[in-house]
Amino acid sequence: MARSTNPPKSAGAPKRNAPSSASTGSAPPSLRPDPLFELRWRRALRDLRGPLARLYGGEHDVPALLGRIRDIAARHHRERPEDLKALDLLRDVDPEWFLSQEMVAYVAYTDRFAGSLADLPARAPYLKDLGVTYLHLMPCLMPRPGQSDGGYAVMDYRRIDPKVGTMEDFEVAARALRDQGISVCLDLVLNHTAKEHDWAERAKDGDPYFQAFYLMFEDDVLPREYEATLIDIFPDQAPGSFTFYPDLGKWVWTTFNEYQWDLNWANPEVFLAVLDTILHLANKGVEVFRLDAVAFMWKRLGTSCQNLPEVHDILQAIVQATRAAAPAVIHKAEAIVGPRDLVPYLGQGGHEGKVAQLAYHNNLMVQFWSSLASRDTRLMTHVLRTHFPERFSRASFATYIRCHDDIGWAITEEDAAQIPHMLAHAHRNFLADFYNGNFPGSFARGADFQSNAETGDRRTNGSFASLAGLEQALEAGDPALVDHAIDRTLMGHALIASFGGIPLLYMGDEIGLLNDHGYRDDPDRASDGRWMHRPRMNWSLVASLQDQPDSPAARLHDGTRAILAARKRIDAFAAYVPTRILDTGHPALFAFLRADEQTPVTCVLNFTEHPQRIATWALRLEDGLEDALSGRRVGVVEGELWLSPYQTLWLRRAT
Repeated sequence: MARSTNPPKSAGAPKRNAPSSASTGSAPPSLRPDPLFELRWRRALRDLRGPLARLYGGEHDVPALLGRIRDIAARHHRERPEDLKALDLLRDVDPEWFLSQEMVAYVAYTDRFAGSLADLPARAPYLKDLGVTYLHLMPCLMPRPGQSDGGYAVMDYRRIDPKVGTMEDFEVAARALRDQGISVCLDLVLNHTAKEHDWAERAKDGDPYFQAFYLMFEDDVLPREYEATLIDIFPDQAPGSFTFYPDLGKWVWTTFNEYQWDLNWANPEVFLAVLDTILHLANKGVEVFRLDAVAFMWKRLGTSCQNLPEVHDILQAIVQATRAAAPAVIHKAEAIVGPRDLVPYLGQGGHEGKVAQLAYHNNLMVQFWSSLASRDTRLMTHVLRTHFPERFSRASFATYIRCHDDIGWAITEEDAAQIPHMLAHAHRNFLADFYNGNFPGSFARGADFQSNAETGDRRTNGSFASLAGLEQALEAGDPALVDHAIDRTLMGHALIASFGGIPLLYMGDEIGLLNDHGYRDDPDRASDGRWMHRPRMNWSLVASLQDQPDSPAARLHDGTRAILAARKRIDAFAAYVPTRILDTGHPALFAFLRADEQTPVTCVLNFTEHPQRIATWALRLEDGLEDALSGRRVGVVEGELWLSPYQTLWLRRAT
C-alpha cells in the first residue's frame, strides 16, 4: 500500500492501551481466562506472529498488538454462552467436522424465505427434511437505508436489519437451529462499510482516529495513479473506484459503490475493531462467517489491488485469533476470482491449513454452465484438472451451481487455448448470448448484467431453473423439454453433492423457482438486475408437492432430497477425500474419482441431451458395478457403460 495512505505509527492507538499478555497475571480471578483458553491462545500465537509482523511490523508495535488481540479474545471467551463453549470443546476435539459428507448447506434471504427471524425456527423442519446442516442467512445485519448493494453496505454490524427482527430474535433463531443440528452462517463485509456506519460518520466529523479507518486522499493525484491499474466492478452503475465528497473535502476509495467506503487494513486498529465484531457475533450464535469481498482488502499502487499476499496474512490472523476464543467458528472466504488466485484462499505454502476453512468454487459453477451450453466438457476437464489440488489441508470448497450473485464468465485465454478452435473472448460472448436466450437453439431464460464497453464482456443473471430451461419448457408446454430441464438441474445438484466440499443449495432451486421480474417495481431494487434470480420462497408450491407428485417442483424436490440423502451415506464424498479429475477423452462426459482408500467412487455426468457410451477402461473400472446414487447395479455391455441424457452415475464396486 502507498505510504501516503497509511496511518502514522501512533495513529489510532488509544492512550489507554489494553495490557499486554505479560501483565494479565495480576488480573482478579474473575477476569483471568481459564486454562483451556490459555492453551488455545498458545496455539493461536504460533500462527499469529508471522502474519502480524509482515502486515504491521514496519510501523507498529507488534508485541503490543498481540497483547491487545489476546485481551479481546479473552474477554469474548469469558462472555461466551455455556452452550457455545460446549460446542467449542466438541469441535476442538473434531476440528474437521465441516469436512464430513453429512454437511449440506442452504442459502436464503431471511425475509424471502421465512418472513422474519422470529418465523425462521418454524421452517427448520423443512430444512432438516431436505438434509440441511448449514444455513447461510443472506445479509441481515443493519444496512444503510435505500440502495445497499443487496445488504452488503452495512451501517451497523451489531444490529439486525429491523425488517427481519432484532439481535435477540437472531439469538433465539440460531439456538433453535443449532438444536436441530443446523449451523448458522452470516455475512461479514471486510472490505468496506456503508458511508453511514458510525466509523464513517465520525470520520466525516473530522476525527483523525476514524479517518484513518478509511482510505482518504486530499486530492485526486494518487487516486488517478491507482485507477490506471484498477478494474471496474460495476462499470454500468458505479464506474471508477474513488468518490469526491465536497463536505469532507476528500477523495474516498469506493471500490463498489459511492456509498461503500473501503477500509484501510494497513491500520491495525481496523483489524482489532473487526475482530472484536466477529467475536461479538460469534457469541450471538454465528458458527460460520462468510467474509465478503476479501480479495480487495489490501491496496498497492501499480496493481489491480486484488488478491495481494497481504490479504492471506489478514485472513490467517483473523482465523487464528477467532480460534482462540471460539474454536467452534469457521470462516468462508468470498473470493470470486480466477483459478490461479482462488487456491491460496484455502491455504497454500506457509498459509496451508491456517486461513479460511471454506471458499467458493466459482470455477466449478462456470464450467458447469459452459459445458451445458456447449455440450462439450473438455474445457471443464482441463481447468479443474490443471489448476486445483486434489484436496486441501483442513479446508475445502463450497460447491454451488447458482447463488444470489451474477455469473461472471471467468474463462482465460490460456485455458481456452488448450481446446481446439476455442477463443476465450468468443466463448465468453457465446455463453452470455446463450444464457440471455439470444443464441439460436438456447434453452435458457436469463439476462445480461454489467456489460463492459471496453472489453465487451458481459455477466449473466437468472435463476437455476430458468437458466436450465424450465421456464422456456413450461412456456412451450413441451413435456420432453420439461424432462430435460429437470434432468439438467438434478445433474447440477448431483455434481455439487459429490465433487468435494460442502454443497450449497440456493433457496428455491430444490423446487425450480423461476425468474422474478417483479423487482423492477421496487425503486430500491429496480437498478440491480440480480434481484431477478432472488424470488421469494413459494410455500404454496411446497404445500402442493405431495398432492402433485408429477409436477416439476415435486420431481425436483424429491430428486434433490434423494441426492443429498445418498451423499450422506457415501464415505468417499467427505471433503478430506481427494477429488481426481479423469481425462477420458470423451467430450460429452465429465468424470472424476473420489479416491477413498476403502471404497472409491467414480462419478460420471452426461452433459448432453443424447445418450452416451464410454468404455469402462477409460474410467479405470471393471465389471461388477453399482450406482451409489440410484442403488442399482449397472449393466456393462461389451465393455461399455451407457448414460441416458443428463444422467449422473456414482460408480463403485457392487457389494
